[in-house]
This record gives sequence, C-alpha cells and structure tokens, in this order.
Amino acid sequence: MKYVERIHSRHTSAQLFDLVADVEQYPNFIPWVISARVTGRKDNTMWTDMTMGTGFLRKQFTTVASLDRPRRMEIVSHDPVFEKFEQIWTFDPAADGGTDVECQVELSVRSAILQVVVGVSVAESTKAMVRAYMRQAQRLYGTPRLSSVSNQARPGERL
Repeated sequence: MKYVERIHSRHTSAQLFDLVADVEQYPNFIPWVISARVTGRKDNTMWTDMTMGTGFLRKQFTTVASLDRPRRMEIVSHDPVFEKFEQIWTFDPAADGGTDVECQVELSVRSAILQVVVGVSVAESTKAMVRAYMRQAQRLYGTPRLSSVSNQARPGERL
C-alpha cells in the first residue's frame, strides 16, 4: 500500500530534516517506536536498527537511509518480513519561509494476514507519525515568526 501525507510547517527545511534524521530520538515521541539505534554512517548513508510495536507485538528490522540534507531523505528496509518498505521525505522551502513537507510511505509485507492489518493502518499511521514529528518540532524549535504564514495542513492523498 502506498500513501502520501503533505503538510506545511513554519519550521525550516533544515530543522525538519534534522528532526527526521535524528532516529535515536524516535522512542521519545513516536509511540510505536520502542528502540532505534544508528549502526553506521558513511557519506550520505545511515544504517539503523529499529524495534517497533505495541503491547506484545514487536518487530525489529534494519533500515538504510540516503540523506540529501536539507531537501530529501529516502529510507528502505530489506528485512525479510517486508516485500517492500520505503519512505521518502521531501522538505521544500516555501515562500513564507516555512517548509512544505511530503512523506510518502510504501509498505507491503510477505504475510497475507499481516498485510491486511498493515494495509488498514498505513494511512492512519503515516498521518499520526507526521503529526508526531510536527509536535516534536514545536517542542524543540518553538514557533517561528514568519510573515503570511498558513498553518493549515493539506489533506493527505492516496496514490
């Protein structure tokens, strides 16, 4: 399943990029991230180990992120549980000094039963994840003072 969430933020693209790239802080503000650890960095590539879940359901997997600060981040996992795991974040500077953020998530798993569960929740999970990042940006960076700011989130769209 593929889902796209778009939102406008008053924060700069560099601030938002750095927030999304700070993987080890995810357990502090994304509810279903139990642990996250950077296991390697080389040039513009970062490898991580993550454990996600709720209650008794937990899954550990690795990701590889290609980083193009402050504009774009592509995250993939080749873990055997996934048929496809891809997240693409873009951070485009807006005319008002803020940032237009887009988060694309494409996720499919090898288990048909698990795919039904995952498919139902991809859109809602992506929306909740983006909201969590925006709340964390507010906590870390405060409210920027920009002229002609629109703080309205554009609705997500399905592809």
